[in-house]
Amino acid sequence: MPDIEVHRIHDLGLVGARRAAEQMAADLGRKFDLRGSWQGNVLHFERPGVAGTLAVTDKDLHLAVSLGFLLKAMKSSVEKSVMQELDMLFALHEKPRDPPPPRPTAKRASKRPKKGG
Repeated sequence: MPDIEVHRIHDLGLVGARRAAEQMAADLGRKFDLRGSWQGNVLHFERPGVAGTLAVTDKDLHLAVSLGFLLKAMKSSVEKSVMQELDMLFALHEKPRDPPPPRPTAKRASKRPKKGG
């Protein structure tokens, strides 16, 4: 069972999700000396004491990380770094959303009393 597991929905499409995943792998690779390779749409990564996968589809991603005995003590630090990377990269690469349609304005009833009535 993974020590860190994250599932996220995104609007990037498959190409955008892979691009964000590659950037995340590069960033975390520098920080934690990870090495990875793609098998289809699943990025497998490892180093002594860490192994995991990052699977991407056109609509979501699933990250699973297993930590070795010594790194389990640093789980919160590793998890925080991973979550920051996910938040930053998948927001950075997110497609711009269409603005919401304008709300219809309701006509307000006059509060003045009618004359002669």
